[in-house]
Amino acid sequence: MHTTDDHSTDDVANSLSLVGAVSLGTGVMIGAGIFALTGQVAELAGDLFPIAFLVAAVIVGFSAYSYVKLSNAFPSSGGVAMFLREEYGLGTATGALALFMYVSMVINQSLVARTFGAYTLRILNLDNAAFWVPTLGVTLLAIAFAINAAGNRLVETSAAVMAIVKIAGLAVFAVAGLALVDLSNLTSGSTGGDFVASTDGFVAAVALAILAYKGFTTITNSGGEIVDPHRNTGRAIVISIAICTVLYVTLAVAVAGNLTLSEIIVARDFALAEAARPAFGDAGLWFTVIIAIVATASGVTASVFAASRMLAMLTHMKEVPHRHLGLPGSLRTHTMIYTIVFAMVLTILFDLKRIAALGAVFYLIMDISVHWGILRHLRSRIDVRPSIVATAIVLDIVVLSVFLWVKASTDSLILYVAAVGIVVIVVGERLFMRSHADRYGNMDM
Repeated sequence: MHTTDDHSTDDVANSLSLVGAVSLGTGVMIGAGIFALTGQVAELAGDLFPIAFLVAAVIVGFSAYSYVKLSNAFPSSGGVAMFLREEYGLGTATGALALFMYVSMVINQSLVARTFGAYTLRILNLDNAAFWVPTLGVTLLAIAFAINAAGNRLVETSAAVMAIVKIAGLAVFAVAGLALVDLSNLTSGSTGGDFVASTDGFVAAVALAILAYKGFTTITNSGGEIVDPHRNTGRAIVISIAICTVLYVTLAVAVAGNLTLSEIIVARDFALAEAARPAFGDAGLWFTVIIAIVATASGVTASVFAASRMLAMLTHMKEVPHRHLGLPGSLRTHTMIYTIVFAMVLTILFDLKRIAALGAVFYLIMDISVHWGILRHLRSRIDVRPSIVATAIVLDIVVLSVFLWVKASTDSLILYVAAVGIVVIVVGERLFMRSHADRYGNMDM
């Protein structure tokens, strides 16, 4: 159907096993999930924040259905970019929507990088967190680049080892934390810091909690390199979401039972570490921080792996411009450099709360577009149940609308930043496609 090759010249077929794909998915999800977002979700949802993680898992389950079907039909290292191309064809729509996904992935990297800095400072005797949190985050991004530049085998090995360490460590924390839960904390009836208890606050919390699961899309961006991708890509998505759902809900209950809501909100950026202190003292704090460092490090590494592949695929599809700028190495190396630099800038400029808000907006818009594309253009080509896809669209629209309403009341600046970003991407993509339509033979959308 399309003249563009589905695979980047840098793809290495069968270089990622099912275990490696699950490790990449859980690496991104756990790194950006329970560590980075627990405090923010609690601030919005109050005592109901563990339920917000569970509701988010249900919504993501409906969304994942579409990605599993698309991954089985069109496996490639372009992932979402390839899905959008199949849905909307080459042109402005595909390029802009794919860039929304790419931006959300880079935002995720900066979110996890700053989380790494926040947790690391809990065991380092360093003053001036405003300086050291982004500095440590930027350092982690540089290390992630070095690991990715070393090749797929090192990425898979490091992801698998770190996945085992952090899942086992978090399971220990969850079991011990549940054993020491103070039921009065769970049933205090407290509400979030920014809102009177309301449905709006809870739904906005669910929107943020969805970010904790969006890392499953990392797996789709590695489809061209997974062993038996038509079968294993979808399996890796389901397994990753299942693992993270159990961990998130269990850990959220453990945190809620060991800290009061006000304590969780005060320790927003490092809530898990503080939750370990009442039960286990300094030893628990150190244990949790070490697990957080491992989780965030593997999360950034996995996200860089996927985002750089997606940008390379967009370049290969002639959907975005590319300049070598005198850089050595392959196209994949260049896209990794661009990705890391972008993530570093976001890490320096924004705090965790605003980074998470930006990520939610870009991701949910893209996610709605993917589902709509299936209903509008692919129903005759892939076997899907329209009712499930339509439900995913409705749920996304509801949580995005409420989240925007809530943010308009509490932090309107971030909505202006998101709006400017969306306009820049759409206008820039349209101008690029118009100027290159004749040269590449692409049709503008």
